[in-house]
Amino acid sequence: MSTETVRPAATGAPATDRPVPRRRVTWSLPGVLARVVVGALLLLYAAISLYPFLWMVSAAFKDQFEVVRGGNLIPRNPTLHTVVETWNELHFFDYFLNSLKVTGLTVFLVLVIYSAAGYAFSVLHFPGRNALYRLFLVLLFVPGVTVLLPIVLLDYKLGLLGGHWGLILPFVNGTAPLSILMLRNAFDAIPSELREAARVDGAGELRIFAGIYLPLSRPILITIAVLTAIPTWNEYLLTRVSLNDPDMYTLPIALQNLQSSAVQHYNVLMAGSMIVVVPVIILFVAAQRYFVNGLMGAVKA
Repeated sequence: MSTETVRPAATGAPATDRPVPRRRVTWSLPGVLARVVVGALLLLYAAISLYPFLWMVSAAFKDQFEVVRGGNLIPRNPTLHTVVETWNELHFFDYFLNSLKVTGLTVFLVLVIYSAAGYAFSVLHFPGRNALYRLFLVLLFVPGVTVLLPIVLLDYKLGLLGGHWGLILPFVNGTAPLSILMLRNAFDAIPSELREAARVDGAGELRIFAGIYLPLSRPILITIAVLTAIPTWNEYLLTRVSLNDPDMYTLPIALQNLQSSAVQHYNVLMAGSMIVVVPVIILFVAAQRYFVNGLMGAVKA
């Protein structure tokens, strides 16, 4: 075993040579083969997953003839005409604003309502707390499509059918189980001594909640915002059933209308798909660090 000589710093102590063993990195053939196989499989999976997305982006900058003809993934004569035409002539900006309104209000209400609910389940004591919490957890296993008809009927009875609030309220309700689960676990991980110290200083529950618990749970809140925004932005089934006014349509319905035309213009369809997907990608990339930390914190809690 190779050794190296370590000499003490100049502290007045006598200099003595002391051999310290140097760690060796050992490589075994089975371990190397396993890493190579896993790496190759991950690269293959990444290529298969990314190719449809790259093809969509490529087709959005081609003309119809080049898309139908096929060939290279990189456009030979790239053009912005298709994207601009899809955005302007098909009124995608109006649909974009509708999707932004529905998604933004849904995320805002989810964070406000379920952060308070998670605080109540974690800190406060009231009759039936544990039973009600378990009931919310049971709802995690209820498929959303099974409650589609009751939601539509309830929206009709409340006079919300056909409007954006008929989408926002069901979306907010659907995120309740996971949001409460993650927020209660996050709040349980905060030391109770902080709350007691704030109570000694005269702080009330609202001040403790807003001044201590929410700032310390920021990664979890951002994670819930991302997990809420992405499916809300892409939601199609309830939106298709609820909305019948073209002025209220969101981007997924506008994209479906592109597919319903008699002549399929694939470059226009891919441009519309890119417009729908890009905001979600930007959101995820911007919140990626908080998103990963929030998931890790939720699992540890």
